[in-house]
Amino acid sequence: MRVDNPTVSFEFFPPKTAEGEVKLFEAIHTLDVVKPDFVSVTYGAGGSTRERTIKVACDIFAKTGYRTIAHLTCVGATRAEVRAILEQYEQAGITDILALRGDPAEGPTAPWITTPDGFTHADELVQMAHSFGSFEIGVAAFPNMHPSATSFEQGVDVLMRKEELGATFAVTQFVFQTEAYVRLTTELARRGSTLTIYPGIMPVTSFRQFTRMLDFANGEIPDAVMAEFQRHQHDPASMREIGINIATRVSEEVLDAGAEGLHFYTLNTASSTLEVIKRLGVRASTIL
Repeated sequence: MRVDNPTVSFEFFPPKTAEGEVKLFEAIHTLDVVKPDFVSVTYGAGGSTRERTIKVACDIFAKTGYRTIAHLTCVGATRAEVRAILEQYEQAGITDILALRGDPAEGPTAPWITTPDGFTHADELVQMAHSFGSFEIGVAAFPNMHPSATSFEQGVDVLMRKEELGATFAVTQFVFQTEAYVRLTTELARRGSTLTIYPGIMPVTSFRQFTRMLDFANGEIPDAVMAEFQRHQHDPASMREIGINIATRVSEEVLDAGAEGLHFYTLNTASSTLEVIKRLGVRASTIL
């Protein structure tokens, strides 16, 4: 059953250049018509964007007033360094954290090596953030099973553990299989979880960029959908239209399944995400 007013939110990544930052804020300005419920800012693989993530998250919050969720990982940081970052966010007025283990700089399949006096698992990061008493804490959810989990059930166990330690919401990996999302939310509800699970939606417009993200995100995609993208990978206009169509369809399906909102992976661009939202009609009162 659909909720009456589903949330709409956006993920951005910290640009590497001044030009990229200008383009990011142009996208944010364009998407402002949607009046997002929140935005999030990613943390690069291997902790590579730590300082840029902090700066961009604080800048977005200061310039827009949006509820801003800062991603934070366990990679390459000691407990003291993580605590200092949390204190910095707290002082800036940012009260939402997405607590992640994160991937090694070598990629998600590389062996995990715990930083000396650092964290090994995301639940430890959740616990530290919760100890501040001022943060609302989100975590990652994997409809197709966490890549390091031994089973679907074990992955749900881990998610439940994070909830016990203070997490109140989760953002999923990008969803292309609605059945997997429903399976996850159904199992969590059966176990008594009250986590809000926001499905990640990606309007694919570039096959190359998409496959790179797929590799790093350990995501899964139906064969038929992948084949459709592959057929049109050298036709940008067709790729864009197909990506928008699929994102719109998946969004409709997860909303019909009871999702409380949609979290869009924007890749720092606005047009495709905005087109999906227009087709869904979920912000009809704000988009002319």
